[in-house]
Amino acid sequence: MSAAVPLMTVPGAPPPTADAVRATALTRTYGSGPTAVHALAGVDVAFGRGAFTAIMGPSGSGKSTLMHCLAGLDTPTGGQVFLGGTELTRLRDDQLTRLRRERIGFVFQSFNLLPVLDARENIVLPMQLAGRRPDPGWFDAVVARLGLRDRLRHRPAELSGGQQQRVAVARALLPRPDVVFADEPTGNLDSRSGAEVLGLLRSSVRETGQTVVMVTHDPGAAAYADRVVLLADGRVAGDLADPTADSVLTALRGLGA
Repeated sequence: MSAAVPLMTVPGAPPPTADAVRATALTRTYGSGPTAVHALAGVDVAFGRGAFTAIMGPSGSGKSTLMHCLAGLDTPTGGQVFLGGTELTRLRDDQLTRLRRERIGFVFQSFNLLPVLDARENIVLPMQLAGRRPDPGWFDAVVARLGLRDRLRHRPAELSGGQQQRVAVARALLPRPDVVFADEPTGNLDSRSGAEVLGLLRSSVRETGQTVVMVTHDPGAAAYADRVVLLADGRVAGDLADPTADSVLTALRGLGA
């Protein structure tokens, strides 16, 4: 196993903590009165550094809302979210935007690549927007690990779905973020391409100490993780270590999923 790559440090950022990201008494309510939807109802959860964690639960359990709040993409109604020692719930919008660019990576189901840019341009775009230059050695290492060296000058329309998601993973890993959030990253892929992407996320945890938090509905995908956090009705309903597809499926059945 190769030596862990140090996590990116941000000038003025607090010292690292044992948890990459955590939430305390987190609530999120949409609407008001009798029609209000309580997507999160007091969630306490922490995600350790250098681990691959899956978030699962029945439809409407709050798993995507939780991830969006943890990533600073949605504003909680109450409670606190911490990225390392930084409290996201106290930041202004401009501070949140900078933090997301510098310390958080994203992998989405729909890839979110710009069609007019080639693979290389899509990979480096977030760092360029943040006014930063990628480290050439790290760029080469990420591209090689993801098998993209021969695809860097191809635009998204010239790539398969699996290759597009590899570009998205490279884009997320390039800044060496504190945490990579993956929202149903295999949802638009065939089984083979999905397994390859999950394997790459897993290897980024094992080989470089990256932290990955993934929302998925697939027990097979969750089996790649070190841990599964289960949600139901906006609350943490279970926690599985060393999950298998069977153990995850059994736990989901217990939740009525």
